[in-house]
Amino acid sequence: MDRSQAKLKDVARLAKVSTATVSRALTAPERVGVDALQRVRDAVRELGYLPHGAARALRSRRTRAIGAVIPTLDNAIFANATHALQKALEAGGYHLFVACHEFDLAAETRITQSLIERGVDGVVLVGLEHEPVLFELLDTFRVPYVVTWALDATGRHPTVGFRNRDAAARVARYLLDIGHSRIAMIAGQTGPNDRARERLQGVRDALTSAGLALEPPWLIEAPYTFDAGQEAMRRLCALRPRPTAVICGNDVLAIGAINEALTLGLQVPAQISVTGFDDLPIASLLIPSLTTVRVPMRELGSLAAQHLLALIAGEPVNMVRELPVELIVRDSTAPPAAQMA
Repeated sequence: MDRSQAKLKDVARLAKVSTATVSRALTAPERVGVDALQRVRDAVRELGYLPHGAARALRSRRTRAIGAVIPTLDNAIFANATHALQKALEAGGYHLFVACHEFDLAAETRITQSLIERGVDGVVLVGLEHEPVLFELLDTFRVPYVVTWALDATGRHPTVGFRNRDAAARVARYLLDIGHSRIAMIAGQTGPNDRARERLQGVRDALTSAGLALEPPWLIEAPYTFDAGQEAMRRLCALRPRPTAVICGNDVLAIGAINEALTLGLQVPAQISVTGFDDLPIASLLIPSLTTVRVPMRELGSLAAQHLLALIAGEPVNMVRELPVELIVRDSTAPPAAQMA
C-alpha cells in the first residue's frame, strides 16, 4: 500500500484495535497498553502509514521545513547555535521551527512526533540520550535527522559535536598540573543530560588518574542557573578543608560560583580557582575573566545544517563530524596558595 494511501482505519484493522486506540498510540503512547502499542507500531511500519500532515508532505515531496528540538533557549549556547543553524538553513532554502523540551525526554518525543506529522523534511536533536521510540518514529517515517553537541561512537546516528568527556578531563588535568589537589565540581544535572554526565565523567577520569576522587560533598549537581551556581559554591566554601578549585559544568554555573565566592570575601583565584565550560561572550569580560572551554557553537549550528541538508538530498556524509574545543586559560585560575583554611 502506498504511504500516502494508508488510512488510520487500516492501521486499526491490522493491529486489531480501535481507531481511537491508534490515535492515542500516535499522540499519547503513555496512555496505551504495551501490547496494543507494539501492535500499532508494527502495523504503522507494515502499512507505511503516515499521519495527515506527513502524508500530505510526502505527496508534495518537500515542505522546506526543518524542526529543531532542543533542551532550552534560556541558555546562550543553544540560542547562538540555533541562530547559526537557522541562518544556514535559510541560505539553503529551508525554514526552521524550534521547540524546547526542558530536559523532558517524553516531551521531546511528543514534540518530534508532532513535527513529523506536520511534514518536516528533517529534524535536529541535541545529545545522544532520547527515548528509543523517538528514533523509531524517525526511522519509520524516513525523516532524516542529525544529533548535535555530542558524538556517537557506535556510528549509528549522524552526529555533529565534540567530546564532552575529553574536554572536561582537560580542565581537570590543567588544575592538577598547576598544583591543585582539593578539586570540587558543580556539575549540571546528569539525570536527563548525557552531556553533563560526560563532563562529570571526564573530571572523574582525570582525578582518578592522579589518585584522587570526586565524592559528595565535593560534587554538587545543579540546574544551569546563576542562583544554583551561587548556592552550590556557598555549600562548597563551608567545607573544611575548603576546595582550592571548583570546576563548573558550564559558564552560567561558574559565574554564579564566582559571584558567591566574592560575596563571601574570598579572592578569586588567590584563595579559590573557578572554571567554566562553553566560553560565553561574557566570560572574557568578567572580573576576574573566566577560564573555560571554548565550544565552537556557531560553527556547530552551521555544520549541523549542512549535514542535515546533505542527508535530505541523499548525498553521502560522514556519520560523525567532530569539532575541536579549546581550553581558554584566563584570570579565574591560579596555583593554590601554600596554606588554606
